[in-house]
Amino acid sequence: MISIAEKGKCCGCNMCGDICPVGAISYLADEEGFLYPEVDGSKCTDCGLCEKVCPCLNKSGAPLENSGTPKCYAAEHKSTSVVFSSTSGGMFTALAEVMYAEKGFVGGAVHNEDFSVSQFISNDKNDLRKLRRSKDLQSNSEGFYKKVKDILDGGEKVLVCSLPCQTYALYQYLGKEYDNLLTVDLVCAGVNSPKVWRKYLDLIEEKAGSKIVSTENKSKEYGWKNLTQKFVFENGEEYFDTVKTSLFTKGFIESHLYLRPSCYECMFKGFPRIADITIGDFWGIEKYDRKADRDLGTSLVLINSGKGEEYFEKVKSRIVFKEVPLSVALSGNPALSKPIAKLPDNRKEFFEDLEKCGFEETVQKYGIRDKKSKGIRKMLRTIYSVIKHTRLHPYSLYQTIKYSGLKNLCSGKGIICGTNSHLNIDKSAKLEFEGLLILGRKEKFPKSREESKLFMGKDSKLKILGDFAIDASGEIIIFDEAKLIIHGGKIGYSDANSGLRIICGSRIEIMPDAGLGRNVSIRDTNGNLHYMNTPGYRPSRPVLIGEKAWLCDSCSVMPGVSIGRGAVIGGGAFVIKSVPDHAMVLGNPAEIVSENVLFKL
Repeated sequence: MISIAEKGKCCGCNMCGDICPVGAISYLADEEGFLYPEVDGSKCTDCGLCEKVCPCLNKSGAPLENSGTPKCYAAEHKSTSVVFSSTSGGMFTALAEVMYAEKGFVGGAVHNEDFSVSQFISNDKNDLRKLRRSKDLQSNSEGFYKKVKDILDGGEKVLVCSLPCQTYALYQYLGKEYDNLLTVDLVCAGVNSPKVWRKYLDLIEEKAGSKIVSTENKSKEYGWKNLTQKFVFENGEEYFDTVKTSLFTKGFIESHLYLRPSCYECMFKGFPRIADITIGDFWGIEKYDRKADRDLGTSLVLINSGKGEEYFEKVKSRIVFKEVPLSVALSGNPALSKPIAKLPDNRKEFFEDLEKCGFEETVQKYGIRDKKSKGIRKMLRTIYSVIKHTRLHPYSLYQTIKYSGLKNLCSGKGIICGTNSHLNIDKSAKLEFEGLLILGRKEKFPKSREESKLFMGKDSKLKILGDFAIDASGEIIIFDEAKLIIHGGKIGYSDANSGLRIICGSRIEIMPDAGLGRNVSIRDTNGNLHYMNTPGYRPSRPVLIGEKAWLCDSCSVMPGVSIGRGAVIGGGAFVIKSVPDHAMVLGNPAEIVSENVLFKL
């Protein structure tokens, strides 16, 4: 009879329940949300089978044929759309596509309706969409091992992708080699608490005021390296939680607070690997080959067995790949060879406070390191930016300090005036800063004499919510009583290329991470003194530039227009009517030419 005396000795593979011949084993979640086996003594026959096959009690190593020095590749699927929809370079999709083409079955982790995670298997290629992407949680594998064995015994081909501990558990359950089975394990940095994950989702839903209908881990829309969790809500809104903003990611990566206890002393690291093929994110590949990293995701692939090598040959036509030394993979992916962290001393206090104080307060308390040093680094970065962009020109420094204030600048807020910047701001105008506005950036041509201009009329307002940079030769006019709101970037500066023109007579708002190309023109007014005898005509009508919208070279956005989230305004487009989310428009007047467009910043 299996009994868990130390939680660090149970990897949560769920295999013991499948192997029990009398169904005596079920699973209960502990106070941290992790499942552990519970034995019904009235059913148990003391056959000892669960203990004989338990991966943690009987770890004997990888299959004998697996290589201790596997072949190592950097790989990327040839389809950019597949890469965009994958966690890294789309290698799992390439492997699965071959198996589906051979009429085989593919197993892996999927989100359930409540966004818990389970192992799933089918031979329907339409299921690939929900199988790909990592989930950051260990999947519940109850019943999965039985399904795989039944399919294998029926002579069907099977590919199973799982964590190393689950892969080893599958081999233990099967008890013999199957020529029709290919195993793929993941480079695993540990699995997070289901309870913490649920509380994180609850917080996101509370802030959004709507239920989550879908979520994607490592969304590529902010680049692969930003570890972005994308949420789509019932009300149609979207939210991107990047490595810079995500408390869940900070708690996972910075402090390793809520991994499964067995992850801190994982037995399934190192070489030879357990599975035929290992895949994961190829962190550090840009140090070896810059061309292999487009910040869309690069897959690490290790070929561990002859069976894996034979299968990889079938996959090569679907991918772009390059063999690299194993040492390159090890240097950027320490999780290949050792547990990622030690069990935190304050873990018990963390979970106690999680119940009392909630997710946000608790993770901020325990999961974010060196808050003081981060504040100092922010101040030093601001000082560097002031020196870099003003070039210590007396008038540029004077304007920067006058309109920002030293206190604001020390907190990373205010306006930094590049050389040849001209500001005409009425005494009654209001400037509000929750970030930095760089006016007249000249990174490419630092000695250029191109001018940048900012005019603010009586009782006008400029509100900067985040960091935003405007290249030289831009002009911003904010008329009397008008309001311009500019949000910054979630992962750094949002920016506008040279030649930007903003004419604000009522209200213009530019949402986070909007990208403004060269010579873009945005106006919400035709001039308050210009009238037309057209029914319903108003000289000024508010303009909204949606989150992560992309306005390309020389386009014009006219009064009353709303540009949807993630929309693309093509070069030279003249926009006189609102643009839906994720649409692409071209022409004069602009018309929709494509829908459901996604792109990487």
